[in-house]
Amino acid sequence: MTQRDFVGYGLNPPKVVWPDGARIAISVVVNYEEGSEYSLLDGDSHRETNSEVPSPLPLDERDLANESFFEYGSRVGVWRVMNILDEFDVKGTFFCCALALERNPDVGPEIVRRGHEVFGHGYRWEEYYNMDREAEREAIRKTVESLQRTTGERPLGWYTRYGPSLNTRELVVEEGGFLYDSCSYADDLPYYVQVNGKKWLVVPYSLEVNDTKFWRGGMSSPSDFYETLKNTFDQLYYEGATHPKMMNIGLHCRIVGRPSRAIALRNFLEYARGFRDVWFAKRIDIARWWLEKYT
Repeated sequence: MTQRDFVGYGLNPPKVVWPDGARIAISVVVNYEEGSEYSLLDGDSHRETNSEVPSPLPLDERDLANESFFEYGSRVGVWRVMNILDEFDVKGTFFCCALALERNPDVGPEIVRRGHEVFGHGYRWEEYYNMDREAEREAIRKTVESLQRTTGERPLGWYTRYGPSLNTRELVVEEGGFLYDSCSYADDLPYYVQVNGKKWLVVPYSLEVNDTKFWRGGMSSPSDFYETLKNTFDQLYYEGATHPKMMNIGLHCRIVGRPSRAIALRNFLEYARGFRDVWFAKRIDIARWWLEKYT
């Protein structure tokens, strides 16, 4: 059974030394999900929803307008985001839903060619906490096989829609080949948990510095997103003078890939690049550093 930890590092945070003495490690995550969401065409009992533009149609009817929001992410948004990351020489982590890459076969090889990390985000963009143990196990295996085929790389990290089931972490460890998961929002630093009697690495994620707030509420304009990015960076950079930490940035191609929001991302990357001792890192690089230095 999963136990809860309310203490964490507490009064004794580790004295973290990032590569080259960086004061902050920044992990840029791009969620690539478009084409793997709920769809009546795929035999689902309901279609995907979109809280940014609520649909007037019932869930058991196709909404072509809503579908087009997702299509924009794969047709346009993903390329805009990748080009912006290239502009600032930022290597990120792509949380990849396997079916989405199957449906846009140009994207997977390009993620790898541009130096980003391929990360397991499920076969489809669905709630794995609703699955029974064996169905979830099979979904993990199917995801790994598909991503290896479409990208040429095996994912070493795992995270699913919203969060894990009670079985997720055990199944990921049992599958083998993974080095870490990001199924937590509990810290600003990686940490270890016990899984089946073994030490397991968690590189936590964030829903705070995340463009989903445009859809779920909490952000109404690109300037809100920029201020959230900047405020988070400023605070963690300040703390990093004595105790360096990690900043998560969560992006979605159909959301931040829109022009007005994309420029907020550009402006932030330009701002952060203006500081010394900043490490833009793939999550696998953070994981490997932690496994090597903080066992």
